Amino acid sequence: MTDVEIEYCVPCGHLEKAIDTQRVILTEFGQKLHAVALVTGDKGVFKIRVNGEEVFDKSMGYDEQAILSSIKERISS
Repeated sequence: MTDVEIEYCVPCGHLEKAIDTQRVILTEFGQKLHAVALVTGDKGVFKIRVNGEEVFDKSMGYDEQAILSSIKERISS
């Protein structure tokens, strides 16, 4: 199954954004995923990885549909 990891900066206050993103991912893919984990970080980080492969970094500009598309491409059948 597919694992998604959202690494977010604690000092920057990205927790709410990480939770919102987690909710969107779980709503879209539900049981197709093994887990959507929140991972604490620092230094401004906000990254999303699917099975260890980075699919989003905040420098890309937050685009919810692009994130969902990237995850969809990597979901294990």
